[in-house]
Amino acid sequence: MSAASAALVAQARAVLGHAYAPYSEFRVGAALAAADGRVFVGTNVESASYGLTICAERMALGAAVAAGARTFTRIAVATEVDPPAAPCGACRQLLAEFGTDLEVVAAGPTSERRWTLAQLLPDAFTRESLDR
Repeated sequence: MSAASAALVAQARAVLGHAYAPYSEFRVGAALAAADGRVFVGTNVESASYGLTICAERMALGAAVAAGARTFTRIAVATEVDPPAAPCGACRQLLAEFGTDLEVVAAGPTSERRWTLAQLLPDAFTRESLDR
């Protein structure tokens, strides 16, 4: 793993401990690298009204967008399961708004997996889809 990937995974693992997951007990941390070098982190925040739950990936993306970032190179997602969990479909779709060449690194306690977003979400519905 590259030094940049390892640092991003470390940031995702660090925020995983701050997740609010009293219902599922499935904690997730995410670290999203912007093309300009900034990193944005997020954790999952659950709600008793399950539909209001926010995923770590979407929280990191929201923080990035709020800070003005629009181009991203990599996201690391840390969970406490092996093999590590990939982002859910909703997170994949929202990340695709900003390009499908994003590298996705999933890290568990003892293993890692990696894909491009295009591999996780082939034929993504994007802005270009609206022009067809």
